[in-house]
Amino acid sequence: QVQLVQSGGGLVQAGDSLRLSCEASGDTMCVSTMAWNRQRPGEERELVATITSDGNSGYVDSVKGRFTISRDNAKNTVYLQMHSLKPEDTAVYYCNADPTALPRCGGAHYWGKGTLVTVSS
Repeated sequence: QVQLVQSGGGLVQAGDSLRLSCEASGDTMCVSTMAWNRQRPGEERELVATITSDGNSGYVDSVKGRFTISRDNAKNTVYLQMHSLKPEDTAVYYCNADPTALPRCGGAHYWGKGTLVTVSS
């Protein structure tokens, strides 16, 4: 019912900035809270940032002050603006969305395919 298409990954130097985008399509009424997650090589996936439909956001401590999550509901898109990137930020970044409570949405969580961010030192 919902597809998430990501863009914006790449290779950058430590201290650089990068912006990731994730556009939802399909039944966008099924999208509530959106989030960015990342998975470092050999590690479990972790939640990085979340944002509710009305714009309230939260972050994991390791990215506070450096990353900003935002969303444009008119464009059905969530962004992750990353500043002061560190080598330890290197990971595959995934966007995801929690479903709304509408019965037609089925209660499933939606995931993008991921994009690689590599930060060199």
